[in-house]
Amino acid sequence: MAVKLRLARTGKKKQPQYRIVVADARVPRDGRFIEVIGWYAPRSEPSEFKVDLDAARKWIANGALPTERVAKILDAAGSSEGER
Repeated sequence: MAVKLRLARTGKKKQPQYRIVVADARVPRDGRFIEVIGWYAPRSEPSEFKVDLDAARKWIANGALPTERVAKILDAAGSSEGER
């Protein structure tokens, strides 16, 4: 099973907020997920996010691949694992 760290959209129309989730790569963007490890609010100025770095490191060590946007969020949060 291919596992990814990716964003799942929540929030109202034209006011997106995202959860950072661990999900099977085959399920839809807002579909079933394994674990929520953080959130990201791009519309606030500056954009806000919170990530459980220990959980992210655990999943990456087990072979999960972060998407490009999640990798940037992990880098900003202080994790070097987001560079994969």
